[in-house]
Amino acid sequence: MQKDAYTLILEQIEGGTYKPGDRLVESELAERLGVSRTPVREALQRLETQAMLTRDGRSLIVASLDHNQLAELYAVRTELEGLAARLAARHATEEEIRVLQSMVAEDRALLGGDPRVLSRANKRFHKQIHLASHNRFLVQQLDLVHRSMALMANTSFAAEGRDEVALAEHDEIVAAIAARDGDAAYQALKTHISRAFETRLRVEAGEIRTR
Repeated sequence: MQKDAYTLILEQIEGGTYKPGDRLVESELAERLGVSRTPVREALQRLETQAMLTRDGRSLIVASLDHNQLAELYAVRTELEGLAARLAARHATEEEIRVLQSMVAEDRALLGGDPRVLSRANKRFHKQIHLASHNRFLVQQLDLVHRSMALMANTSFAAEGRDEVALAEHDEIVAAIAARDGDAAYQALKTHISRAFETRLRVEAGEIRTR
């Protein structure tokens, strides 16, 4: 199925092609995507309504998150992700658990590599937990949260040493889900997100170097 202009632009924001502060020009997007300007205009209006884009004079630019917005986003994400892990421990099929285990094993080969590749692997891992919760409404809310995560300029995986720690945390989360321990899964995932937020704050404060 062919993707619409909205999906294509959103994917490019999420993929880092367009970063916070970048100006999106209707005519340039239409040419780049190979579509007419009308669907691009409609897509930009939709993204502006969703606060993914903001106005700078007459231009639309990719929005960015200030410190308070970042804290608010992580507060919501922490609770929703924790809930997803708790429900996954209760409802995940054995096949879904094996997929999570294989993701952790395969991601070990990525350690020390490109932070953007690690970030994409991390998103796949979390998405799999969301789906394993078997709660469509929770998945929808987490999709919105993760869409807003694209408005952050850098991934926490760019911080030195974060990839190894994060993978160990992933291992702990999956072990709790496999053991059907909802409380442990909930706490492990909340701790994982909390540490990611702390890492991001320390990077911004200049306490940790990035690579």
